[in-house]
Amino acid sequence: MDSLSPAFTIDLRRLTVLRELQRRGSVARTAEALHLTPSAVSQQLTALARDLGVPLTERDGRGVRLTGQARVLLDHADVIAAQLERARADLAAYEEGGRGTVTVGCFSSGILGLLPAALRALRERLPRVRVDVVEAEPPDLFTALDGGQVDVAVAVDFSAAPPHTDRRYTREDLLTDVLDVALPPDHPLAGRAEVPLRELATDTWIVGSALSCCGAVTRSVCAAAGFTPEIRHDVNDWAALAGLVEAGQGVALVPRLVRSLCSPRALALRPAEGEPPSRNVFAAVRAGAEGDPVLGAVREELRRAAASAGTAAAVPPGGGGTGAVQ
Repeated sequence: MDSLSPAFTIDLRRLTVLRELQRRGSVARTAEALHLTPSAVSQQLTALARDLGVPLTERDGRGVRLTGQARVLLDHADVIAAQLERARADLAAYEEGGRGTVTVGCFSSGILGLLPAALRALRERLPRVRVDVVEAEPPDLFTALDGGQVDVAVAVDFSAAPPHTDRRYTREDLLTDVLDVALPPDHPLAGRAEVPLRELATDTWIVGSALSCCGAVTRSVCAAAGFTPEIRHDVNDWAALAGLVEAGQGVALVPRLVRSLCSPRALALRPAEGEPPSRNVFAAVRAGAEGDPVLGAVREELRRAAASAGTAAAVPPGGGGTGAVQ
């Protein structure tokens, strides 16, 4: 390979492929995330290495791994991406934030319990700005954020989400969403003011996919309580999950963001005993984009909606009798 030239240039699209390879760990997963073929990914990486005059990958069994030069480049890639976002923000500020389109990516219960208030406020505040919403969770949500298909990501901290130290994003915590125990009305623990999770170890559970944020959180909460739940129903729709609990098909953990979807007729929602299980909800934009006035307005209204939702969720649902949802 030719020696490094002081006049080398970097194709930012190829740099995006290298960043995604770092995140995904394999050419096949990188291709899937970027909607490319593995051959196209390999060609982009080869072309980038040729442009720079340094090797970026090396064989590792049947796959590839990043070279030391690639990791040096990736340290600069985060800075380059952030500076480009600052340029984008400066151009947007020229328009005073009065027009444009913003896409917000968010997990399902956040769309239900957090976004409506923010969207109503934004419609009044920025009537010429169009706000689109897509349902997505990490890691795909942050691949879309990196690629510009999403401008603001609203997510939950769990294993698939990026760490707090990830320099590619500017993030802020929005609220702590507590999960309550959902029980059929005739469950032996339905009359309790609080439910010890360990006493549900022999129950049938209704849990979302392990790849979803709430499904992952539920599994980890049960593990912390000392048991692996017997999952009878794998359901990601909150209304369907509540209906199955009400029908006596199992127990579940339900975030307070979506408790309004639970049937008020006969579903018992009870706080867990002790430290309540919860999940941290945060918003993120690409590093450097925090100066964009439109994104700033979106983030501000998300904070306001979160403060309102957090205040409402601080009052634990429940009561006497059958434990109808409030």
